[in-house]
Amino acid sequence: MDILIAFFRSSILSFGGGPSGIPLIEAEVVKRYHWMTIEEFGDMVAIANALPGPINTKLAGYIGWKLKGIGGLFAAIISSVFPMIITMIVLLGFLSAFQEQRWVRGMTQAVLPVVGVMMAQLTWSFVSSAKEGLGWTVTIILIAISFILMEVLHVQPPILIALVLLLVLLKPAKRNRMKAGEKK
Repeated sequence: MDILIAFFRSSILSFGGGPSGIPLIEAEVVKRYHWMTIEEFGDMVAIANALPGPINTKLAGYIGWKLKGIGGLFAAIISSVFPMIITMIVLLGFLSAFQEQRWVRGMTQAVLPVVGVMMAQLTWSFVSSAKEGLGWTVTIILIAISFILMEVLHVQPPILIALVLLLVLLKPAKRNRMKAGEKK
């Protein structure tokens, strides 16, 4: 039942698209129910971002499966997707009927700063977590390189995440070969 409630709550409140739901899922999964640590959640978000498809659905499916197997997977996906399908039908009907009204345009624009703050809070949480493992210097260098690659060179985030994961996977293998050579 907690899976249904957690993903229903995060789904129904995630205004602004998929990324805006990430902090809400994190609040449920890490802070409220303690199903995983912030580090585990950050790893999961990084991998989910590297894969195609809606982020909230991928996160819900994986977390549900991790907690309760196939039943948890379906419960999490249904509780995160179904309420939004109904909401979309109702809201789009409403917005299309009143789309020329100034208050409707203002209402949709007023949500954007709130979503921005939610994303900033999640970003700070991830940066703080990275700092614990990497230190401030490496974390800031990685942020700067990521910013340049994404904003200046227009490298897509999933490609950047995949490259970082590949680098991390290859680096320990190099160290292990060196250590094995030293022991001989």
